[in-house]
Amino acid sequence: MKRLCRDCGILSEDLPGAGHSRCGACRSPRTLSHPELERLSIAHVDCDAFYATIEKRDDPAIAEAPVIVGGRHRGVVTTACYIARRYGVRSAMPMFQALRLCPHAVVIPPNMEKYRFVAGQVRAIMREATPLVEPVSIDEAYLDFGSPGDRSAPPAAALLARMVHRIEEEVGVTASIGLSCNKFLAKIASDLDKPRGFAVIGEAEAREFLAPKPVGLIPGVGPAMQRRLDADGIRTIGQLQRIPETVLVGRYGRFGRRLAGLAVGRDPHPVETISAIKSISAETTLDRDLSSLPELRRELHALCARVAARLEGRGLAARTVVLKLKTTNFRIITRSRKLESPTRQLGTLFQSASWLLDREAGSASYRLIGVGAAEITDADAADPPDLFSGFSVPGASGDV
Repeated sequence: MKRLCRDCGILSEDLPGAGHSRCGACRSPRTLSHPELERLSIAHVDCDAFYATIEKRDDPAIAEAPVIVGGRHRGVVTTACYIARRYGVRSAMPMFQALRLCPHAVVIPPNMEKYRFVAGQVRAIMREATPLVEPVSIDEAYLDFGSPGDRSAPPAAALLARMVHRIEEEVGVTASIGLSCNKFLAKIASDLDKPRGFAVIGEAEAREFLAPKPVGLIPGVGPAMQRRLDADGIRTIGQLQRIPETVLVGRYGRFGRRLAGLAVGRDPHPVETISAIKSISAETTLDRDLSSLPELRRELHALCARVAARLEGRGLAARTVVLKLKTTNFRIITRSRKLESPTRQLGTLFQSASWLLDREAGSASYRLIGVGAAEITDADAADPPDLFSGFSVPGASGDV
């Protein structure tokens, strides 16, 4: 079994006995070993308290202070540094509550332009390590280092250690790594050892590791699904593991199959690069059939907000907006509109989708509404500031 130095990225034999936990090359104590260390190739990399770390980097005078990034007075916490978190400050907390917990905190309004620039630097270093990078937010991404059996390159663990060392040295922010055999387990691992962490969950240990964890750890199990599972007496992932997949599918439909797989650590979803992401969409089946334009617009705005957030988080933009409607008799209608320039802004997405909706509403009642962002591209050229209009007036597509 090999031991990895998290500072210099060297893999060496993990010899038993005292004193061998240090790196033989640089003498760093930050080492780790794991039976599957050389075979795992999927990672989740999450920058530590990203916005606050950047602000501390840029102002050494606050390096040891509790720092909160967010709006003052009636605002909310966007990010809190780890010092502020010791006082109980958390993201999305109302600012008045955060300052009650930590009254001596330094509060800084967010500078998204600066944070996006730094995120671009981080992503560039990631893509030098591997071309298979899937951003999931401004400060985190999944990385795929290829087939675990490929011996032509250093193991992913070594490449990751060197990569985050470069990010820390060249960009001035720190990151934590989760390494595993799939995205689900890698994401869990990245939260186990923060900040500047490196945690591994192997395929062989996944089932046992997950068993005592709450079902809410599974992606897609939100409050409503948790209440439903709780009503069925299911509170831990281990309880899910003991239920046959056919029973879960019969009870929870297609999501039951997903529950069965993730409960034992199986996740078939690949790491998708920007070029592999064809569209980002959101849709909802309505509680009741709607024909009223104002009501449909309210639903549409919420969906556009979800799509805009996903574009923003992944550093992406879209050249085309797609509207999807399903009538009460299950006829599916799609309409699309091409934009003059790529966008990720809620206002532009909603304006374009509303233009399409206006031409359909009133002719039928609908049981489902959805919106999609297509022709995905990097956000570098998105939303030029001199735009007077977010879109042109091309024709809509036909029914599908």
